Amino acid sequence: MAVLITGGAGYIGGHVVSLLRERGDDVVVVDDLSTGIAERIDGVTLVTLDLAAEGSEEKLAKVMEERRIDAVVHFAGRKQVGESVERPTWYWTQNVGGLLTVVRAMESTGCRRIVFSSSASVYGVSDAELLAETAPTSALSPYGRTKMVGEQILDDAAAAGTLDPMSLRYFNAAGAASPLLGDTFVQNLIPMVFERLDAGESPRIFGDDYPTEDGTCVRDYVHVLDLARAHLLALDHLAGAGERRAAGAPPSPTVVNVGTGVGSSVREVLAEVRAVTGDPVEAEVTARRPGDPPRAVADVTLARDLLGFTAELGLHEMVDSAWKAWRAR
Repeated sequence: MAVLITGGAGYIGGHVVSLLRERGDDVVVVDDLSTGIAERIDGVTLVTLDLAAEGSEEKLAKVMEERRIDAVVHFAGRKQVGESVERPTWYWTQNVGGLLTVVRAMESTGCRRIVFSSSASVYGVSDAELLAETAPTSALSPYGRTKMVGEQILDDAAAAGTLDPMSLRYFNAAGAASPLLGDTFVQNLIPMVFERLDAGESPRIFGDDYPTEDGTCVRDYVHVLDLARAHLLALDHLAGAGERRAAGAPPSPTVVNVGTGVGSSVREVLAEVRAVTGDPVEAEVTARRPGDPPRAVADVTLARDLLGFTAELGLHEMVDSAWKAWRAR
């Protein structure tokens, strides 16, 4: 399979590139390297391109034609919630404009299959114990709303018969398959804690008065290597879309959660960090952050039944591998 990966020099993208190469697929990466790291994908064809820039559609289509691309995995985009609130129009340009560039290039070259990097942020605040794909979507930030609209764009293209899409709603990715592929984005909880420890400062808990067992927010943390495996399973599922369509089968679901189905509180994550690092520093409790839901844990039934995906790695493996990657920087 020839796969084009936008944002493939990023944290999650780099893991997917690595797994695809291991199984012998032909991989091309398109990345503007604004946050990606080229060394993560050493030996892979890299096309440096801003998908939201003028003329990018034609350049992307040319790459797709030359490499006879069978499928696309679209990671490229911006992901900082706070930044999206401060620069909403730029986020729409980058995230929605970039996706439209990819969709138009695919349609012009006849490439149908796309796996889209979506987010559990589309659910907003919910009282549900587990979030199923059928739960209402009500994103709280421009970032989350760009993901909602991205899913809708792909669903519309599927209804028009031009694309076979699958949007993967990620929960909280953590860990690393190797030091080179570690998470350098210090807006995520575990790298944020590591950064504070390195500075000799207490990790922060943003609110301990939530309606959860220990008062801190509960999230579904999924090892990035498990998340990367889900992308390969999604690509393989989409590879059979034409055959299913010819057989008159009903359309497959186009949105799938990727998580573990198990929640961990902030305090539980910090306890694991202390166990792994040996650092005894206690956390400092500060005010809540606006818009943080008390709980966000995936219902993973569809991922299991449709893709055959079940997460294999737990919180200890996430924190331990993330710490090893952090220390090796």
